[in-house]
Amino acid sequence: MKTVKISLNSIDKVKTFVNVINRFDAEFDLVSGRYVIDAKSIMGIFSLDISKPIDLNIHNADNLDEIMDGLQPYIVTED
Repeated sequence: MKTVKISLNSIDKVKTFVNVINRFDAEFDLVSGRYVIDAKSIMGIFSLDISKPIDLNIHNADNLDEIMDGLQPYIVTED
């Protein structure tokens, strides 16, 4: 499993994010506090506080490099 911190701070970002990860045959969870939701569920994402960065867990992904390239616009880099 790989975990990255992402930012989905607008409705448009949420929609494009869901479209991107639905292209991949892997399991994705978003973790915000004690809540864990399926990252492929647009309704689930809107149940979270998207005003701050969220942890994305990527499970059993064979094409992790390709997934990370697709997620690049959403990944939060910590300085």
